[in-house]
Amino acid sequence: MRTATGKIPVSAVWLLAILLLLSAGITYRVLASHLKFVVEPPITLPVPLNAFPMQAGDWLGEELPIPAITQEYMRDNFADDFFSRRYINAVTGVWADVYVVYCSSRPGGILGHRPQVCYPAHGWVHDSTELSYFTSRASQRIPCLIHRFHKPAPNYHEIVVLSFYILKGQITTSEDDFSGPFGRRVNMSGDIARYVAQVQISSVLEDSTRQVAKDLTGLVLDYLPDLNGQVSAAKLKQQSGSGEKAALPDRK
Repeated sequence: MRTATGKIPVSAVWLLAILLLLSAGITYRVLASHLKFVVEPPITLPVPLNAFPMQAGDWLGEELPIPAITQEYMRDNFADDFFSRRYINAVTGVWADVYVVYCSSRPGGILGHRPQVCYPAHGWVHDSTELSYFTSRASQRIPCLIHRFHKPAPNYHEIVVLSFYILKGQITTSEDDFSGPFGRRVNMSGDIARYVAQVQISSVLEDSTRQVAKDLTGLVLDYLPDLNGQVSAAKLKQQSGSGEKAALPDRK
């Protein structure tokens, strides 16, 4: 409505602005709900990650319970599949916890699972992160990040976390590789090869994390799609029973 001078009253301008904001909010909620519906249920792998061998070479695994609130957080950050285990070497007694999470519905959701976010949320203080490398069973030099955390007194405790990402079958430590449009875009087609996974290996000793990384990284890659969407574990599953000891592959 205009006044006699032809100007729109200030109150009408504010009312229009409020209506536009309300409309935008409703539209956002409708679109967000639609996108959530589109990507649910989670994109599934031909062999789920919880089928990862409990015994691999000399390493014996045991499940690590994940609290319900943590599982809810993982779902909110588009975790389509994961496993969390402690592996103990039957010969040396060395141990490390292995956490693998696969994000394909929205690959960039993996950023919500990185150690610098997860550990401080559970009371750990982040001390440092540095780029490093470990050597695979095939004598390949693989990049990784070494994170150090501690819990304050009176329950002082230190932990080392070795981590890296797997982007469409290739190992990387650079979040720039997937934090752009690739990571934010919803995987409408359900293509399992369009994903980012993260591997976290933690223990009180850095050398323990490196030993597990050396021995189990090739096997982890067998359970994730390569560039062509092929999953080696799907073929391996047909050749051996699920309870048998897994051979450690000499591959990156």
